[in-house]
Amino acid sequence: MIDLRSDTVTRPTEAMLESMREATFGDDSRDGDETVSKLEALAAERTGKEAGAFMPSGTMTNLVAMLTHANRGGEVLLEDGSHTLNAELGGIAGVAGLFYRGLPGKRGAMDLDALRETLRPVTRHHMGTALVWMENTHNRAGGAVLPLAYMQSVYGLAREHNVPVHLDGARLFNAAAALGVKSTNIAQHCDSVCFCVSKGLSAPVGSILCGSGPFIERARAHRRMVGGNMRQAGPLAAAGILALETMVDRLPEDHQTAKRLAEGLHRVDPSVCDPKDVETNLVRADVRKSGRRAAQWSADLKAKGVLVAPADSHTLRFVTHRHIGAPDVDTAVGAFAELWKKELPPMNADTRR
Repeated sequence: MIDLRSDTVTRPTEAMLESMREATFGDDSRDGDETVSKLEALAAERTGKEAGAFMPSGTMTNLVAMLTHANRGGEVLLEDGSHTLNAELGGIAGVAGLFYRGLPGKRGAMDLDALRETLRPVTRHHMGTALVWMENTHNRAGGAVLPLAYMQSVYGLAREHNVPVHLDGARLFNAAAALGVKSTNIAQHCDSVCFCVSKGLSAPVGSILCGSGPFIERARAHRRMVGGNMRQAGPLAAAGILALETMVDRLPEDHQTAKRLAEGLHRVDPSVCDPKDVETNLVRADVRKSGRRAAQWSADLKAKGVLVAPADSHTLRFVTHRHIGAPDVDTAVGAFAELWKKELPPMNADTRR
């Protein structure tokens, strides 16, 4: 099978597996673990922050960031297509007890005028803005990258109102690769940031939340509250360390593979995909012209040996990673082309108008 559902399907390298076998087995929930501490320090260094806290998932690091930054009843401002708002089971309200306002945006970037108008202090009638949220790269925008100048503008507006900014940087290093900058250049425009080592970086598990020393101390308490403390987490941290040390520099290869995929889909039919929209390792394919829903497309492609994920009723999401090469992409495009020709409704007098 050619698995293009997500970069979370990546498997650890042999070096990672060996490091896991040799890792320390301290109790990170009790008196700490040497390997976990090393990973957290490395993550803080890569983001330019003072400290980090290792957690099982990106959803948890996002949730803990909310709990740590904001008091219950406050309002979070974020782009209306953000992963936190659309794919984290409502933890923002159900667990953190926060109101939220999804602001209109383009390719994952909140409209700055809308943000400026919506930021507000506590009054007799409103709790006020408690947190501003960015996502880079942006999942539902097809891996779009927020420009540094835009992030600087958002951070500046928030600071004018003394409101903290969190960055959901699940694919932070993909964003850095696409922009041609260091990850610290991105993370300087936020107060806290999280990133995953279990996506394109190929570690089996883990996300790290980074911020100031006092912020991370409070975050550790909230991590405990939501069940995120781990016992013998050294082996997982060992893989995470190698992910940061050995896998970041190869991410542009995944971006090139994604561009090849997008160009192939565009040749099948220009309505499916615009290669200019592909900045990192995510490709969104619009199949509405075929007259079939994305879920059926996913099932039919699986029958041809290609695994993809429906993003919505008319969109497929392809994600490239280190196990996908040019031959895999060409096979996937070929399978898509066969189905497209088969399912495309014939032209008639009505459709030609």
